[in-house]
Amino acid sequence: MTIHTEQLDQLIDRIPQQLESRELAPITAELTELSSPDLVVVFEHLSVQHRAMAHRLLPKDRALEVFEALDPALQSDLLTALQAPEVAQLFAELDPDDRMWLLDEVPAALAARLLSGLPAEERALTAGLLGYPQDSVGRRMTPEMVSTHVGTTVAATMQRVRDRLADAETIYTIPVLDHGRKVVGVISLRDLLGATDDTLVEHLMQAPHTAEATLDAEHAARLCVDLRLLAMPIVDSENRLVGMLTIDDAARIVEIEENEDSARQGGVEPLNRPYLSTPVFTIVRSRVVWLLVLALGAALTVQVLSAFEATIEQVTALALFVPLLIGTGGNTGNQAATTVTRALALGDVRPRDLARVLGKEVRTGAMLGLLLGCMGFGITAVFFSPDIGVVIGLTLLAVCTVAASVGGVMPLAARAIKVDPAVFSNPFITTFVDATGLIIYFLIARTVLQL
Repeated sequence: MTIHTEQLDQLIDRIPQQLESRELAPITAELTELSSPDLVVVFEHLSVQHRAMAHRLLPKDRALEVFEALDPALQSDLLTALQAPEVAQLFAELDPDDRMWLLDEVPAALAARLLSGLPAEERALTAGLLGYPQDSVGRRMTPEMVSTHVGTTVAATMQRVRDRLADAETIYTIPVLDHGRKVVGVISLRDLLGATDDTLVEHLMQAPHTAEATLDAEHAARLCVDLRLLAMPIVDSENRLVGMLTIDDAARIVEIEENEDSARQGGVEPLNRPYLSTPVFTIVRSRVVWLLVLALGAALTVQVLSAFEATIEQVTALALFVPLLIGTGGNTGNQAATTVTRALALGDVRPRDLARVLGKEVRTGAMLGLLLGCMGFGITAVFFSPDIGVVIGLTLLAVCTVAASVGGVMPLAARAIKVDPAVFSNPFITTFVDATGLIIYFLIARTVLQL
């Protein structure tokens, strides 16, 4: 049953009190009636202890369903709070690729215990995924899939699908292999259902889109999403099938990466868990590093102002425009960085396109600066003097050009040196442009005003 947001909020407020007072019967009835998405929302708002207590009140099947839907960080917290038998059972019921998300969150000692408690077959499947690099698609693929072979009929392939219905994670896209397990094509379940039993699959298969298991998970996921594939075969270096990346896992990877980019562009590290379930210390840790970096950058800006103190004393009106100029420069750089970072993520540009991106951003920044500079000149000339208007107009032109150029180039430089482009985005660029913008401003003022 799905309930309204207001009713859900009331339930979330009531559950901790009922759990503390051991009113278990009424709360069990209410939790059991909720839909799984609503239960996930409830669990995200509970403390670790209350989450564990509520989880124990659910029927076994519902408990597993809700556990699978939780963020890996919350799954880790829940495993820590539950008793050993419950932990082993929940972990064993997960699909191998879902186990990898969880193993990346839990402490190493707990991960070893979880793996040792798995049945031999499941432990072998999970250990195979652990052998791939940390951020590779090999750790996000599922080894539980259905495949068929060249020369196999539709009837035989459909029987293979039926035999694997209970344990295969995806059956809608089926890789077609040659005798060396190399992927030579894919066939959809729709095409199988629409063909006669004696048709050979090689007559129905399409050219495959594959990704190597060591490829970066984000790159493979975006390829899967952009091509609108229900599942993509994952292969080894010799094009042999090792797993499948399903569309739900691909979308999950893309969402996580976009959340990380968004957080870092705002000057914080990603929380990787719901806000209300995040400890205060974790939030502080995610913000303090960037605050220190920005404080150092602000100190650099102060040094620039100090160096041009004599210039400001001669024409005090110059100080009035400092916030306008550094704010405009920072915003221009941030816009360019956000655009290029997004283009990098989508594969629209690559580090080798640096010269083309720089040329485009120089022109873009110059056009923006010309528009803003003309406006700034007109307004400043009326309220102050034509000379001040010329200084402001030229500064806006120069600052916008420099800011757009730096903002466009830095994400590409970051990718070239294997650093997250989002790290070089808004906070860093704002600090850089503040200092350089002030230097440009006062040098233009000295020249035009002959100070």
